[in-house]
Amino acid sequence: MRLVPFSVDSRRLQHRLGVLCADAGSVLDVTAATAARLASAGLPARAAQRVADALTPSRLAEFVETADLALDHARESLAWADQAGAEDGVAGEPLRYRLADVIRLPAVPEPALIRDFMAFEQHLRNIYPRLGREIPPQWYEFPAYYKGNPSAVGADGDDVIMPDYADGELDFEFEFAAVIGRGGRNIDESTALEHVYGYTIYDDFSARGMQSREMAVGLGPAKGKDFDGAHVLGPWLVTADEVPDPYGLALAARVNGEEWTTGSSGDMHWRFEQMIAHASRAETLRPLEVFGSGTVGGGSAAEMGETLRAGDTVELEVERLGVLRNTVRSAD
Repeated sequence: MRLVPFSVDSRRLQHRLGVLCADAGSVLDVTAATAARLASAGLPARAAQRVADALTPSRLAEFVETADLALDHARESLAWADQAGAEDGVAGEPLRYRLADVIRLPAVPEPALIRDFMAFEQHLRNIYPRLGREIPPQWYEFPAYYKGNPSAVGADGDDVIMPDYADGELDFEFEFAAVIGRGGRNIDESTALEHVYGYTIYDDFSARGMQSREMAVGLGPAKGKDFDGAHVLGPWLVTADEVPDPYGLALAARVNGEEWTTGSSGDMHWRFEQMIAHASRAETLRPLEVFGSGTVGGGSAAEMGETLRAGDTVELEVERLGVLRNTVRSAD
């Protein structure tokens, strides 16, 4: 399934959870549809809503916590709504919304943590010579990562506002991400993918000047990557059963319609199961942690000696996961 967190509240305070419909242009409100399905089977409306809130919660964190039970009921409600042609919920609210009419939320609106790795060797081969450095030998010993701010997430279609310290220039980083569904500690590499709930596209926007200054101190990145909306996740969360081989996906990035890079997720030197096993050593992983793949080879402006400026639109496409679009805007 393709899970689409959204809101109809301009302040984005009321979270709803949609399932992308077959037309790819609308979403079914899964909680409202489950309540309507239960009411159609004879439950009183208030009871149907209470049960639906428990079976298919409207916040992604609670939905994931309900595990396969929530997914099974979501699938049943989608099939019921399609077959019955139902349009209204138990309180008269619509069951379906056009994507263009809702306020999109990040594919993971409330991540427990963002761990961003460096899995693509080609990215390092492109970027390290520009920094006058060689790839450190430690990179080949274990999957290294930094931790991003889980409160600084953005959504598909959002404008990415340059922070005032970016000096009018910004960079994107083309990644995709695995989202943890079942936590654990000291997870074995052979079973690590069983802990993945789903996948999404991740654009890790970066203020390169600030990032360089921070890392010269021996810490970071921090403000170079942690500003409002910098960690963009979308366009939706695709459940793991829809991605039987996460290492067989075609990748493409475009800026203002011009193709900047193509590749394959099979080019990853470090794989998600290795990342999960490493991160869980003596540490308990939690549901809705986001594991970024790191930048695809050629998947950033810095690798080409370029930069993003206000008005530039970045499109990142991953086979099976969709297309993530964002436009850079100045703070003005």
